[in-house]
Amino acid sequence: MASLWRAAMGQWENQPEDYGGVEFWTDPERTGWLTKQGEYIKTWRRRWFVLKQGKLFWFKESTITRASKPRGVIPVASCLTVKGAEDVLNKQNAFELSTRTDTMYFIADSEKDKEDWINSIGRSIVQHSRSVTDSEVVDYDSKK
Repeated sequence: MASLWRAAMGQWENQPEDYGGVEFWTDPERTGWLTKQGEYIKTWRRRWFVLKQGKLFWFKESTITRASKPRGVIPVASCLTVKGAEDVLNKQNAFELSTRTDTMYFIADSEKDKEDWINSIGRSIVQHSRSVTDSEVVDYDSKK
């Protein structure tokens, strides 16, 4: 899991004030409190999450302004799945967000919040993942 956090954070090292041009403080797709597991020290901490334009930001406080500094950001295009994880964590309202190599865990305040976050993140993964372009399609039948 540590490499996912480093990848998520490392992507922003060259433009720390910019966050990929995403104005996370206005018109987010979803916001709310989630409890997430720490990267190195595996304690659970409550954080305010903002989903906008394919990025999942988190903050210590729920009042977000242009001057707010995210504690972290995950580009959801790098994620493959988002699904319930109560059975994995043995905690109610738990869900996981996974890439090829790592999995992050979150706990929502209610079953409805969990389902809403899973649906919103899932939609964002589909909208922001790289899709195959026409130039990448190889037509083997035409190469005789």
